[in-house]
Amino acid sequence: MWKLKVAEGHGPWLFSTNNFLGRQIWEYDPDLGTPTERAQVEKAREEYRKNRFRIRPSSDILVRMQLIKENQIDLTIPPVEIGETEEVTHEIVTTSLTKAVRLLSAIQAHDGHWPSENSGPLIYTTPMVSSLYIRVRVCLFCG
Repeated sequence: MWKLKVAEGHGPWLFSTNNFLGRQIWEYDPDLGTPTERAQVEKAREEYRKNRFRIRPSSDILVRMQLIKENQIDLTIPPVEIGETEEVTHEIVTTSLTKAVRLLSAIQAHDGHWPSENSGPLIYTTPMVSSLYIRVRVCLFCG
């Protein structure tokens, strides 16, 4: 089974000024994982092989499976569905943001980066949090 090693470096010819932060190496170990995990990985590989021309490269299910297992963050929050005529409440927004933050935390490596070219959180999270902060401040002043 393939395993992603993050922020590790060994050998006399490797040198790092930042302790190899952000470095990613895939390593193959045929005895790694349980039989159930190996079956899940083989299923994911087969699905990718069949759909490789329709799936974007950054949707790497193997990395996500590994990181979610390593980080052990609870992702059992049910999805929130809102109809066209329903009102958006504070509880719905809080639940949605909690689910999003937990997912981003679950797929983050231990050195702080998101492996597999997943740069979306770096680009979209900061403006979203800033705009929500401004929106809350304006609502507090409005009454």
